[in-house]
Amino acid sequence: MKLSTGPAWLRLAAVSFLALAGATVHAAPLRIATLAPDGTAWMREMRAGADAVKQKTDGRVEIKYFPGGVMGDSQTVLRKVKVGQLQGGAFTAGELSEVAKDVQIYSLPFLFRNLDEVDRVRAQLDEAVEASVRAAGFEPLGISGGGFAYLMSTRDLKSRDDLKAAKVWIPQGDKIAELAFRTAGITPIPLALSDVYTSLQTGLIDSAANTTAGAIAFQWHTKLKYMIDLPLSYVTGILVVDNKSWGKIDEADRAIVSAEFAAVFKRLDAQNRLDNAAALDALKQAGMTINQPVAADGKSWESLGTESYQELIRQGGITPDMQKKLEAVLASIRGGSR
Repeated sequence: MKLSTGPAWLRLAAVSFLALAGATVHAAPLRIATLAPDGTAWMREMRAGADAVKQKTDGRVEIKYFPGGVMGDSQTVLRKVKVGQLQGGAFTAGELSEVAKDVQIYSLPFLFRNLDEVDRVRAQLDEAVEASVRAAGFEPLGISGGGFAYLMSTRDLKSRDDLKAAKVWIPQGDKIAELAFRTAGITPIPLALSDVYTSLQTGLIDSAANTTAGAIAFQWHTKLKYMIDLPLSYVTGILVVDNKSWGKIDEADRAIVSAEFAAVFKRLDAQNRLDNAAALDALKQAGMTINQPVAADGKSWESLGTESYQELIRQGGITPDMQKKLEAVLASIRGGSR
């Protein structure tokens, strides 16, 4: 005869409790770090996305942000994600290229001629870029087009020759930026993004590239007084969650997260363009001098982009598959030429 393990009502209550608990289990919050200051358009949209996700998943998925670099620079954040202290982060393409090199494909110097080309190339290559991020162990929640980066300085820069005496900052770990400046005969100074403002104050650097909106968001414009009106590269930001944490979220809830952040990044792309245009006007009003590049340097800048791209390929900075895809898309857009 089988022995009873307790009163029937107690067994029934236990089963009911377990069923209820299983139906309402909450995953641990996704702790995500970013260098973006609080109050920026990026953070407003990130929080809007998190609020929508929490509401639509009935609280099963919660996202907690750590803005302003409080969790350290990009390398520190990646380490914290690896050991589980964080579940994700927001990175520039150059920062994330340390683990997924193909993400930096949009940041090649002088790759794009205008924003229309950006849109057309991204429409065909974003999926491949996201696949490279997944292969590196992360789920991409979205790619943000930050806009074109321009070189700004405390010096009155106008030409490539002027740059040779400048102390130019590049993001730590940004292989493409390092290649480009070294190809131009310039030895750049790599620093974490969070160290740029202080380094401008102390004179460790006197020149840095950023979008116009980015220069204001990080307060660099209070130190930089000149800008060359020449888009150097296209800046992208990528929000990722590590695959292990992503896999713990129910499939239906993952679909909600993906849909909400797809909408977030669509809004961000549009807002960033408006913000960059407004920021350029604000920089002018604040007294920044916008220098036109020396006409004679036109071909020289273009060749710099080509040489940097070729050197990146020689060093294995992007995969052969991504190289072929990029060249094919550009050729189709430009009628046969890259």
